[in-house]
Amino acid sequence: MVVVGRPSIVVIMAKFLSKEQEKTIVSAIKEAELNTSGEVRLHIEPRCKTDNAVERAKEVFAELGMHETELHNGVIIYVATKDHKMAIWGDKGIHEKVGQSFWEDEIVLMKKYFQADDYESGLRDAILLVGQKLKEFFPYQKNDVNELDDEISYGGKDHE
Repeated sequence: MVVVGRPSIVVIMAKFLSKEQEKTIVSAIKEAELNTSGEVRLHIEPRCKTDNAVERAKEVFAELGMHETELHNGVIIYVATKDHKMAIWGDKGIHEKVGQSFWEDEIVLMKKYFQADDYESGLRDAILLVGQKLKEFFPYQKNDVNELDDEISYGGKDHE
């Protein structure tokens, strides 16, 4: 259900995403969720609090209450900027539908952009592709509600 990647990038910006880039990412999350009952979250922190980014993504998934979605169709994209780690964790409802190769493809896509220092595009494109898969398997229903906050969640003292 998870994929971890270790891109060879160097974060040299004072902040991982600018305020404008954050707005773009939040807009992508809203767009990704527009036609689905699924939920997408992005969590960014400077350091991965475990040895394994997948384990940390699972921890954050639980901390954010993503396991409580009705259809178990939440997806978290996790990035530890200073440790150069990333992971995607999809709850069992969506993972059963898309399989491991989908998550692996998303990590490869993000790595490609991250290696070119284009974090905004990598995150945006990955979020939108996740949204397309969620829409395919969990289309929007009249009574759907946004079960989780669309804002980027941050961990750590600084928001790099």
